[in-house]
Amino acid sequence: MPHLTFDLNVSPPDDARAQFGAAIARRFGEIMDTSTDHVAVLVRTHSRGSLTLGLAKDPTRGVALAGADLRLGRTKDQERRLCLAFMEELERWFGIPKDQVYVVLTRHDGPEFQLVDRVLPSWSPGEDPLAS
Repeated sequence: MPHLTFDLNVSPPDDARAQFGAAIARRFGEIMDTSTDHVAVLVRTHSRGSLTLGLAKDPTRGVALAGADLRLGRTKDQERRLCLAFMEELERWFGIPKDQVYVVLTRHDGPEFQLVDRVLPSWSPGEDPLAS
């Protein structure tokens, strides 16, 4: 169950956050070769001064820190494409320049993802971890 987090120093309206979350889930499923009903997206907003990034050339245009807790097994290419997709969607939905986004990936084995009715398996291509 990927847990995808986005911390922003801009404050988009709730409907834009929801649309962004849906776009991120869709891109995740396409790139990571999995279903999307188990994708969790969290968008948190902070004041401009509360979130900074040293490499940001124009922080007034927005800064974003993104994190992804993923199941092990994806290729380096999939991971890189996912990070670039995050940057593209942040720019598309919130106007945050791609070069003002920092992404951190954390990898876990499937059983580290737990739901009330199951423990997720390790990842395999084309799978649906919630299919029973």
